[in-house]
Amino acid sequence: MFLQELINQPKFTGAICPSSKKLARQMAKHIPLDNDGIVIELGGGTGVITQAILDHGISPDKLYVVEFSPTFARHLKARFPHITVINGNAAHLDALIPHDAKINTVVSSLPLISLPPDTCSQILQQWHTLLKGQGLAIQFTYNLRSPLWKTHIKASQYHSEIVWGNIPPAKIMTFKF
Repeated sequence: MFLQELINQPKFTGAICPSSKKLARQMAKHIPLDNDGIVIELGGGTGVITQAILDHGISPDKLYVVEFSPTFARHLKARFPHITVINGNAAHLDALIPHDAKINTVVSSLPLISLPPDTCSQILQQWHTLLKGQGLAIQFTYNLRSPLWKTHIKASQYHSEIVWGNIPPAKIMTFKF
């Protein structure tokens, strides 16, 4: 399934293989558990990070997964029937999430490096608008230096780490809004 989506939508899949369980656990550990808001996962793919978020202690009713690929969205709905899976575009996140929702954290596996600059900008603006100065965004990238999209984010970076056990190695960045 992953290989087929990589072939069909290479710009939106953005990886050569699914994220490792180690990367998923490292991303999930940064989600605060003492916050009553929802967690939004962007780019749920095959569900490796989704599972790590649930294992971390986030209640299924507090997890919303936004997935662009209809194939991955169907897979996620079947694998995780108790979470909210939305087949949609993260650039229009404000139209996909309930307007009155308080958001704890955005966990993103989106390939921001390979997305068109306008789309990337729209996604980052959505984070700023929805987190309202009180949430976190956790993003990973294969660019181990400083990705260009990072200069457009309106938040402070407070944590960065490299997960060498992922193929390829990935950098996790956590931002406070």
